[in-house]
Amino acid sequence: MDTIKRISVFGVGYVGLCTAVCFANKGFKVFSITTTPEKAEKINSGNPIIYEPGLEKMLKKALKKKTFYCTIDYKYAIANSDISFIAVGTPSLPDGSIDLSQIKSVSKNIGEALKEKKDYHLIVVKSTVVPNTSEKIVKKIIEEESNKKCGKDFGLCMNPEFLREGEAIYDTLNPDRIIIGGYDKKSINTLEKIYKKFYGKKLPPIIKTNLSTAELIKYASNAFLAMKISFINTIANICEKIPGADIVEVAKGIGLDKRIGAYFLNAGLGYGGSCFPKDVKALIAFSKELGYDPLLIESVEEVNKNQPYKAIELAKKLIGNLENKRIAILGLAFKPNTDDMREAVSIKIINKLLEEKAEIIAYDPMAIENARKIFGEKIKYASSAIDCIKNADCCIIVTEWDEFKKIKPEAFIKYMRNPAIVDGRRIYDPKKYSKKIKIEFIGYGK
Repeated sequence: MDTIKRISVFGVGYVGLCTAVCFANKGFKVFSITTTPEKAEKINSGNPIIYEPGLEKMLKKALKKKTFYCTIDYKYAIANSDISFIAVGTPSLPDGSIDLSQIKSVSKNIGEALKEKKDYHLIVVKSTVVPNTSEKIVKKIIEEESNKKCGKDFGLCMNPEFLREGEAIYDTLNPDRIIIGGYDKKSINTLEKIYKKFYGKKLPPIIKTNLSTAELIKYASNAFLAMKISFINTIANICEKIPGADIVEVAKGIGLDKRIGAYFLNAGLGYGGSCFPKDVKALIAFSKELGYDPLLIESVEEVNKNQPYKAIELAKKLIGNLENKRIAILGLAFKPNTDDMREAVSIKIINKLLEEKAEIIAYDPMAIENARKIFGEKIKYASSAIDCIKNADCCIIVTEWDEFKKIKPEAFIKYMRNPAIVDGRRIYDPKKYSKKIKIEFIGYGK
């Protein structure tokens, strides 16, 4: 197995495409698999179909080197590879539990393809799945479809990803750790050899465990980070009730404690995106299926559910009734450096503003087109930050893009009808901005 250099990756989202492109740029022969011919055509022309810093450049480089090819022919991809990564979506069902339909579909396809293959093939689940999924669903389906035996004819690993959107390429190339949950030693050792080839001297710590533990590590990691965000937002809400209290200084004070750490202690309007909301919901639903009520994790979700509406509360504090008021929304993506609007807090804020019969104009450097798919013509779209704030009665900072941080108080005064700002991401200095304009900050007591 030392010569394994051929890889297939199911899924062309942030995880799948970034994983595929990074392997292709490390000299591996990679097949990226999608079910949509149009996506395959775009990707093969050098268009990654998603925005992720550095991805397009690396994709074009891999295409030029002919180490990467996107296809809809999964049987061909598996026949010509030694290892298959599963990196398809696992969204939430209406009750919050995990939707495994894509996992089941891919497992069926892999089983069908393996039926025609003689050589040993390793299957690696990178998608976030609840414990027991890899063994009781993926393994079961592949064995049924292929008439082959796991541990003998094919291997199975759970290898969770810990990528940050906006930093996915960097995180793929520089992970803190690699978790390998395996069905057997051969599966684990095979995947470990691949990562040793990939990282060379930069190999991070590797934790080897069983399938269900690896699956739970991913959920525990995301739930813990979500908990830190909900915790600091809770403290921020307390700060607003105390004259002079500042959540930014509180976060610095506790973040320097090595037991706590500074990451994910930025108070704001709550978390969003494709991971934290669905994974917290899935862990709650899974726990309840086991007969355990995860009160702490339920509280994390409850805090986050309400936090976006702080923007509305603060806007009303500044300008009163919002009906017929022109509200500028700066930031639509759930975080900077991405165009992803899945579970973005901007959606909740805009929907609430529409209920309040406000007039809304929004701007985001990357997410305008995705916003149009959600809101259509219900809101207006600006071509720049300055264009967005022109003649506005209030401006809400929703996403902390760097270009928004550069807007001075004078610009708000010059262009807005009523220079009133809600700093929902704490990107401005309260002492500097409060002297010149009406402004409310998350986690800042006056």
